[in-house]
Amino acid sequence: MPDNVAENYLADAISSFRSYKRLAERALEQVSDEEFFARIDDESNSLAVIVKHIAGNLRSRWTDFLTTDGEKPDRYRDTEFELIGDTRESLMQYWEAGWQTLFDTLEALSADDVSKTVTIRGEPHTVVEAINRQLTHYAYHVGQIVFLAKHLRAKEWKTLSVPRNRSAQFNEFLAKRRSEGTSRLGHLEATMEFGSEN
Repeated sequence: MPDNVAENYLADAISSFRSYKRLAERALEQVSDEEFFARIDDESNSLAVIVKHIAGNLRSRWTDFLTTDGEKPDRYRDTEFELIGDTRESLMQYWEAGWQTLFDTLEALSADDVSKTVTIRGEPHTVVEAINRQLTHYAYHVGQIVFLAKHLRAKEWKTLSVPRNRSAQFNEFLAKRRSEGTSRLGHLEATMEFGSEN
């Protein structure tokens, strides 16, 4: 992969991860502590459990990314789906530490690193495959966070995307930003910004 393509890929991946993190946090900011720990049925995970699972995955996958297997021997995945003495504050600190591990790792990668191979559960992945695997995994769970938070807040939910019947206004918002020469926002960032203003 040419260096400029690899650099663009890494920059876009980092931007996407940041957008998904922020989207989840904007949803989580809207729920009460009671809602954060609520389960809507016996088979569903609470927001707290999803946060704990993502944080555990982040720590395991991105610690020593290029040199050790992404499934660390000290990761006990099953316990990520249990809440024992966990508080909202402790879980959000764990979340933040996990994401920091990801960003520290990705920002340190060079264009040459993109062509390397890493392992996850003993299976070889190119660095691109490993990044894409995690990007889709986190997007999946962030979608769950947004859906569940919206369900719990019901009519009090503040949209994080283009509000219903506001697509034309969203297009005008984007056109205005372009005409002003304002820096380009990623898709998720643009929809979140528009949603919060409208």
